[in-house]
Amino acid sequence: MNTTKILTIVFYFVSIGLAYFLISGISHDIEQEKLIKSVEAKVIDKLKQIRSAEISYQVANGVFTSDWGKLLSFVDTGTIYITERIETVHTLEYGADSISVQIDTLGSVPVKDSLFSADFDFTQLPFVPNSDKKYLIWADKINKSGVMVDVLEVVDPAPFDPSRREDNEIKNRKPLRFGSRTDVTTAGNWE
Repeated sequence: MNTTKILTIVFYFVSIGLAYFLISGISHDIEQEKLIKSVEAKVIDKLKQIRSAEISYQVANGVFTSDWGKLLSFVDTGTIYITERIETVHTLEYGADSISVQIDTLGSVPVKDSLFSADFDFTQLPFVPNSDKKYLIWADKINKSGVMVDVLEVVDPAPFDPSRREDNEIKNRKPLRFGSRTDVTTAGNWE
C-alpha cells in the first residue's frame, strides 16, 4: 500500500469521528434548549398564577403581601367581589361634562374557583416547578413622586437556564420574575 491510500483511510476515519462528535454536540444543545424552554414555560405559568393571586389579594386588602401564609390563606378562603360600574355623563348648562359613577356589588366568588382550575393544588403555589425551592417574594410601599404606592416583586431563586443570572445587563436574561422593587408594575420579564 502506498502512503496516499493509507492517508486517505486515516483521514476517512478521522472525518467520520469528527462528524459524529459534531452531530452529537449539536443534538445535545438542541435537546438542552428544548428542556430549558419546557421548564421555563412551567415557571412562567406559576408566576402568572402568583401574580393573579397577588393582584386579587391587593384588591381585597389594599396592599400586596410578601407572606406566603397570608397569600395561601387568601387563596383558600378569600372571596372576590363581582362589581358592575355604571358611568353616566351629564352635559352641564355651560357645555362642560359631569360624570357620575355608580358601582354595584353583584355578588362574590371564592378566589380558588375564580382564579384557578378545580384540580389546582394551591399549597404548591410558592414552590418553583421541579424544585423544592420557594419563589422569592417581596412586597412593600415606596415613595414614588411624593405618593406612597404598593410594589411587588416575585423572582425565581434558582433558574434552570444557567445563562439567567442577576448580573445580566439585559432585563429578559435575568432570572424569571414579575414586578419591580422600584417601579409600579406587575409585568413579567418574559413579556
